[in-house]
Amino acid sequence: MAEFNSKSFNPQAFGAYIKRIPNVKRNELSRCGAVGSNSAARKALSSQTGSLYARIPYFGRLDGSTSQNNDGATDIVSTTTTTFEQGFITASRMDAWTERSFAGNITAGVNFMDNVAAQIAEYKLDVKQRMLLAILEGVFSMKTDGNTVAAKAAAEFLEKHVYDISANSGEDALVSVDTLNKAIQRACGDNKSRFKLAVMNSAVAARLENLKLIRFMSQTDENGIERELEMGTWNGRLVLVDDNMPVKEAKDGELVYTTYVLGEGSIILDNIGDSVPYEMNRDPKTNGGQDTLYVRDRYICGVDGISFEKPTGITASAKNSDLSDGANWQIVNNGKEAVPHKSIAICKIISKG
Repeated sequence: MAEFNSKSFNPQAFGAYIKRIPNVKRNELSRCGAVGSNSAARKALSSQTGSLYARIPYFGRLDGSTSQNNDGATDIVSTTTTTFEQGFITASRMDAWTERSFAGNITAGVNFMDNVAAQIAEYKLDVKQRMLLAILEGVFSMKTDGNTVAAKAAAEFLEKHVYDISANSGEDALVSVDTLNKAIQRACGDNKSRFKLAVMNSAVAARLENLKLIRFMSQTDENGIERELEMGTWNGRLVLVDDNMPVKEAKDGELVYTTYVLGEGSIILDNIGDSVPYEMNRDPKTNGGQDTLYVRDRYICGVDGISFEKPTGITASAKNSDLSDGANWQIVNNGKEAVPHKSIAICKIISKG
């Protein structure tokens, strides 16, 4: 068994311990249902050998418009279901931290497992959110040039799923009471109830707070005292505040902010694990003795209704720059037709605050 500054280190137990560390943001991000997994993709890509990319069957839905009138004298015209394929890519991430006399000097008497695991839990959330934003950047920069089914589908998606009010004047350029409802209705119509999560810059969140449009969640502690949490909801959708969200300067000098709204199961960002997720090395010589903790993770990346089309340049793992490249994404299609844009529960709000 490996040693961690003269303490025994069990990588399996350490991984399990990290999962048990309380993390409100991580738990709510998972619980809201917007970021999830695809069982078929997980089965195809769980192998540690050669499992970089997979194409999964995507079945079309039966269409009620084909129903025919039965007058007792007309033959039934048979139709067939439509099938598509959806691409999923894996992205592996790794990191390491070295500390001199880590257990004694850094934890200062605090249980080292609590200290290290809590920090890594936050670190993993940050890694996941950066990947999430890279995927969204790629999806909203899909290529629309050409006369192909994919290009036409991308153009329709971007027209309906981007709600831009930043060019309006005064207060009309800012998020307000009806902004979210208008955006998700425009994107998915009667499927708008699928939307579960809004990710926004703190400037947008601050305006919503000032308008009292964010309702903060509460939690009752072990003493029975109810405390308000930092997590809130906007029209029932979980709000995740992240200043890494896209911000640009408009021609008038004001800042323009991007807010993403995600539907149930819209993003596939599933950690399927590395063959050696945690590893410890003790160097007794350098700096009088130091310990290095190595962490590795492997994620399935995809979007419900949008396929990742792997370029030849990705041979081992997708970088965030690969995920953010619009040329690598296209609406699921079979060359003849694409899935309806209303079935893709993702939208983007652009505002000045």
